[in-house]
Amino acid sequence: MNPVTEVKTNPSLAVIDKTTARKSTPSTSRSFSFPIGYYELHPDISINFQLNRFYGWVGDDSMLTEMRDAVASVSNYPTFTKIILDLGEKALARHEVLKGAYYLRLAEFFLLFSDPRKLPTRQRFVDLLLDHLQIAPSAYSRIPFETGWLPAYRLTPEKPKGTLVVFGGFDSYIEEWLPAALVFRDAGYDTILFEGPGQGAALEVAHLTMSPEWEKPVKAVLDFFCLDAVTLMGFSLGGGLVIRAAAFEPRVRRVIAYDICTNGIECFLRPLPPPAQKELLDWIDTGNEGAVDKFFADAMAKSLLLDWMVKLAIHNTGVKTTYEMMKHYQKYETASISSRLTQDVLLMAGAEDHYVPVHQLPDQIATLTHVRSLTARLFTRAEQAQNHVQVGNMGLAFRIMIDWMAGLGAIERLTDE
Repeated sequence: MNPVTEVKTNPSLAVIDKTTARKSTPSTSRSFSFPIGYYELHPDISINFQLNRFYGWVGDDSMLTEMRDAVASVSNYPTFTKIILDLGEKALARHEVLKGAYYLRLAEFFLLFSDPRKLPTRQRFVDLLLDHLQIAPSAYSRIPFETGWLPAYRLTPEKPKGTLVVFGGFDSYIEEWLPAALVFRDAGYDTILFEGPGQGAALEVAHLTMSPEWEKPVKAVLDFFCLDAVTLMGFSLGGGLVIRAAAFEPRVRRVIAYDICTNGIECFLRPLPPPAQKELLDWIDTGNEGAVDKFFADAMAKSLLLDWMVKLAIHNTGVKTTYEMMKHYQKYETASISSRLTQDVLLMAGAEDHYVPVHQLPDQIATLTHVRSLTARLFTRAEQAQNHVQVGNMGLAFRIMIDWMAGLGAIERLTDE
């Protein structure tokens, strides 16, 4: 078991105490602490990340042993999902609700979109988590948007010190993030979580596909809740979408990119060797659709990570081919609009993020030339927070955000200026 434990006194200095028996970062919430440690549970880098990701919301060490023993030698998604679904049912039979719920989410994460088990498994996860966390039905809203609606949850403390609006990225269901939302609520922030086009129920139920024009769903959310001045946070791919939204929405006064994502297409191509990346970009730019589609058909057969990424990307954009998907995700960049931001901005990055290259952190810093203030935080292996969205020490990431917001003080309302 990794001995890295409690973050002491000033989380921005990342002081780690390795002598105590605690194995979690205490949160501001009365209800949650998050485990510290990134573990080798599976040889595939993507599956290993997802195992650590969903363990991070539970923190039950028995989950590590169960997962490692059950799936370490599994090399295909159908077998993997069957095993994880079985672990979920066994956990629920033992009344281990949080563990069982996140096992279901982990299995559902890798189920094909055509699998009849997918949506019922998602709904069971949502129902179990809402009941376990005692989230009242009144916290949930459906926000009208274009031809459908956006799901949202609002968790409000008695005396809010500010409003935090949160959304995810490429593969998120916002319910997964509810334990973190309780942390921010209990830290005093009126916390609103929503799914935009291409995410969660907005995609699967309301049939809204992904769009880079993220200022539009943000505007719909701010209008719906009559919000005037907010902190906006996007995680994963949302770390790029949040920059886009803030460039065009003046009611966004503070911005948290958790983590940065300046170039979406680069993240898609990252699993490939540099010569293959260059060749693909040339084919995309010259319109060689057949070459792009054939390349990915061959590459996906050899890589679980590419197979998952490409299939999900085609699904959440609503296009038909890999070439069309790649052309779509070329639009997910921040260099062209970053100079428009005038807000206070917090950028976060993992030093060993296997999805987002670390050079995107200085790239994003360099283009934010007109912001009011800029804070950047690189998380490292010594903190067990080196990976994407600090899986391995998410509690530390949440404390950094809370300290940053508190240090800036209250936001002046636009109508008071």
